[in-house]
Amino acid sequence: MENGVGTAQDPPSEFAVKDCALLAIATGRRVYTLSELRGGLEGVGEASIYYHFWGSLLQPRFGEREYNNDFAGWALHSLHDARLAERMAMLDPREYPDLSELRFDLLEIIDERLDEADYLHWMPAAQPFQFMRSQIVVFSTDKRVSTPAELLAILPTLPVSSLFYHFIDARRRVPEAGDDFSAWLSDFGDMGQRLRDGLARVDPYFATLGTLRDQVVTIFAAELEDGHAA
Repeated sequence: MENGVGTAQDPPSEFAVKDCALLAIATGRRVYTLSELRGGLEGVGEASIYYHFWGSLLQPRFGEREYNNDFAGWALHSLHDARLAERMAMLDPREYPDLSELRFDLLEIIDERLDEADYLHWMPAAQPFQFMRSQIVVFSTDKRVSTPAELLAILPTLPVSSLFYHFIDARRRVPEAGDDFSAWLSDFGDMGQRLRDGLARVDPYFATLGTLRDQVVTIFAAELEDGHAA
């Protein structure tokens, strides 16, 4: 069973490493004011919410961005509203198993700010906000591992897009908002549980994917070098 959780009688399954590309697709929605942004948010699909919170992780960066989600970045750079940007930036999509709940809280923040500043109802932004949506394309690779030690051996060279698929996009596929690594490690007893506990403490949202990969490598290396792994 690929990447699955076997029964107590089953040997640990292989982990099949995959890669992905996150495609950005225009929705045709473009807004110029905060009120229009609110209306757009009510109507766009969840794939758009997902893209504007997570998509930037797979985009090339030429320096640190102030905020990780596109809504906060637009509030700062196009509306020049640092107060609104800070509030939007506080939203952590990891805390929302359902994107509809994330949408609701984002709308609440906008409503609160519109109540505070009437001019934001009509003031045009320096640049419009263009709603995009995501479509993920998944690729199989020739990499398959049978033990945590084998996974550790290839982790440092995995493309960051593979980390995105298995550690971030997996949260839409794995029960209880987990990741593919943790689901597979449930076959490895106490050692697997220690690794799962370590991965659960990793914050994939407020770091680059390169940093995320380094953190995952460190967790595996620390456990295996302590002599716990088979």
